Amino acid sequence: MLLEGPPGTSKSTLLRAITAEWGIPLLFVEGNADLTPSRLVGHHNPARVLREDYSEENFVPGPLVEAMRTGGFLYVEEFNRAPEDTLNTMLTAMAERRIAVPRVGTVDAAPTFRVIASMNPYDNIGTTRLSTSVHDRLCRLAVTYQDAAAERGIVVRRTGIDSPRLVADAVGLARATRDREDVQQGSSVRGAIDLVLVAAQLAAIRGVGVPDEPAVEPPRGLPEAYTALVLDAALMALSGRIHLDETIEESPEDVVRQVWEDHFLLGPATAEPG
Repeated sequence: MLLEGPPGTSKSTLLRAITAEWGIPLLFVEGNADLTPSRLVGHHNPARVLREDYSEENFVPGPLVEAMRTGGFLYVEEFNRAPEDTLNTMLTAMAERRIAVPRVGTVDAAPTFRVIASMNPYDNIGTTRLSTSVHDRLCRLAVTYQDAAAERGIVVRRTGIDSPRLVADAVGLARATRDREDVQQGSSVRGAIDLVLVAAQLAAIRGVGVPDEPAVEPPRGLPEAYTALVLDAALMALSGRIHLDETIEESPEDVVRQVWEDHFLLGPATAEPG
């Protein structure tokens, strides 16, 4: 199964929930140039090989073999960053559910064994094109961002801060970064989570009260000290998470400030009668 979607769309959370429900392990592997076939399949312990020669007993299983034997999920993040020969190592396991390991024998997969891969469709730096043979062995599920209500629920759950106004503002600002033409990839809900955490700490340090009101949109009549606090938190939480179009001269901080102005100044003014 190939999960294709931007970061922060709960792909890992989904897999943890499934494997926890099934009572099976979830093994993480990061796809990069260092993921060699031996790291994926396993290797023989060098010290024991010198003493005992090669044997099944001194074989140290890698995550692929371990997942096959235990019936777990092998989750390969950034699948298209792994070397081609490493991906080819998984072809037999995916198609026939068995692999032959030299000097060990054939490893058959337990019924619940799965290979789950993830890819970010917006990031092409350092990636490789998957071969047709790999694509032919994968089912694909496109994963996108949750709606605003779901993201607000995620932020409350992750932060433990149930402030409707602050949570709504954080989610609104993070989601707004995804709608700009000068931003190639906006912030995920992780940006909103960190924004709320940073803003709550700043509010305590500065003695600024967070408005306790329903999360109406667009926000109106909010204290200047609160909106300034949210701006400082947004600059820290969002500026490193947005990826700008290479043709623009603005900095990430400039874009975050514009998003903040649209949310707190332009939006309420546009909604005023007349």
